[in-house]
Amino acid sequence: MNTTKKVIAVAGATGSQGGGAAAAILDDPDSPFTVRALTRNPDSAAAQELSSRGAEVVRADFGDEASLVAAFDGAYGAFLVTNFWAHGSADQESLEIAHLASAASTAGLHHVVWSTLEDTRELLPIEDERMPVLQDRYNVPHFDAKGEGNERFTQAGVPTTFLNTTFFYQGFLDGVEPRRGEDGELTLSIPFEDGKLLAGIDVRDIGRTAYEILRRGEEFIDQTVSIAGDCLTGQEYADIIGDALGEPVRFQPVPYDVFRKFDIPAAEEFGNMFQYYGDFDAQFTGARDLAKVRAINPALKDFRTWAQENVQALRNAV
Repeated sequence: MNTTKKVIAVAGATGSQGGGAAAAILDDPDSPFTVRALTRNPDSAAAQELSSRGAEVVRADFGDEASLVAAFDGAYGAFLVTNFWAHGSADQESLEIAHLASAASTAGLHHVVWSTLEDTRELLPIEDERMPVLQDRYNVPHFDAKGEGNERFTQAGVPTTFLNTTFFYQGFLDGVEPRRGEDGELTLSIPFEDGKLLAGIDVRDIGRTAYEILRRGEEFIDQTVSIAGDCLTGQEYADIIGDALGEPVRFQPVPYDVFRKFDIPAAEEFGNMFQYYGDFDAQFTGARDLAKVRAINPALKDFRTWAQENVQALRNAV
């Protein structure tokens, strides 16, 4: 390993967000950093691929703080992300975040980029009856646990950039993909009000933007950066998908309460999430200044570019 370069510990390096950060560092021959890839399974094919590209692969378990302290030892900084969907528990995610923040403090990391989300309860107290309370004390558990966890890094004195993410374009491939009706026409049915703007991003751009933030360093410490690659209406997303596929796609808004009753995994969670996007679009989407984000990462993909690059995946999804 090149010891003249600073080590960046990358959580979730074999996943989409961490993989984007790791690839951005490894792809840049002039990078000031090397990658230490954190994974629960160093023997996996994805981990071995990173190793073959020059990354140092180490075992780390977010449930085991000692393993994180060891994984962070000697590193300059880190890109950190937790995966709520690995277990579906906000309380467990909160524990993992506490371990990450404490370990980062113990290891004396100089700069952490923490991939997070807004705590929806700051705008919508759980006493508000417009959406159901989930897991006893959350509106959108995978948002709220991350947003609540921000304070862990601050209290631990970790120099942190809080990277607020958003809806992934990849959701249009798995979860809210267009469906073909009995009439043969494609319809994009999502619980989002017609005319409102939904912020979206290529998931791998999160890690790539994190790399640029780490490169620029101190100007982003203790700052919040809210990112998106595009902000479009439901119909605009449908039109762009249709352009990529070469056939029309109709947008069909689904009422939030109707979507929450769908017999699909996490229907209530996603119904609440989209309602938060819609009810607080001025605050959520309004916080994502595309020009400012592109000043950090000029290669950030808009949705049309992403759709054109993923035509085959879109065709397979529908």
